[in-house]
Amino acid sequence: MSYSLTLACLWAVAANIIAMTPSKDYHWRNAYILIAVGIPIVGYVVMQHGPWIGLLVLAAGCSVLRWPVIYLARWMRRSARQEPAE
Repeated sequence: MSYSLTLACLWAVAANIIAMTPSKDYHWRNAYILIAVGIPIVGYVVMQHGPWIGLLVLAAGCSVLRWPVIYLARWMRRSARQEPAE
């Protein structure tokens, strides 16, 4: 297994371990850290293995961090519906 996929697997294991620990802020601080670390890892996977494997790793990351993705989609939908200010 390549170094980039090893990093992606370690990221997934770390995310699952973090999810099992108690948190007062419902893991949002941890989610921001995981996103900041995960984006370069996805880029590294794309660089080494191409866009299809990168999309699979991105989908795996989105399934782990589904609530930030859901809130981002809701925010984008709200922003698209608003009329431009005149």
